Amino acid sequence: MLMRTDPFREMDRLVQSGTSGTWSKPSVMPMDAYREGEEYVIAFDVPGVSPEAIDIDVERNMLKVKAERRPTDRPEGVQMDLSERPLGVFSRQVMLADTLDTERIQADYDAGVLTLRIPIAERAKPRKISIGSADGRKQISG
Repeated sequence: MLMRTDPFREMDRLVQSGTSGTWSKPSVMPMDAYREGEEYVIAFDVPGVSPEAIDIDVERNMLKVKAERRPTDRPEGVQMDLSERPLGVFSRQVMLADTLDTERIQADYDAGVLTLRIPIAERAKPRKISIGSADGRKQISG
């Protein structure tokens, strides 16, 4: 139902494995994608991001998700000894199949997980073809 369009993922992995120490920039926004009944579900991990800092766009069949994790307010004079939680803008692009109805995408955000539910398009659902016998022509019923 979808195609991966992240050509830099392998390059990021190589850079990460070739550097010493910790690497604070995540390569992608982790996701799961699966079909559940008459819907296709995509779940993105975006912990620590407020719903107002998430943008979801669809243009043709390209789904774009962008989330920004902003720094938390710290009391003045605090000296950070360790900061491993990445901040900044994270994004992911997913090419959706033509069989999905991108006009009716629903988005929910709970416990750091953004879940998109995309209905399967009517034209992609199985149809029964009936055969007429009066004049030998086949009729399609929807």
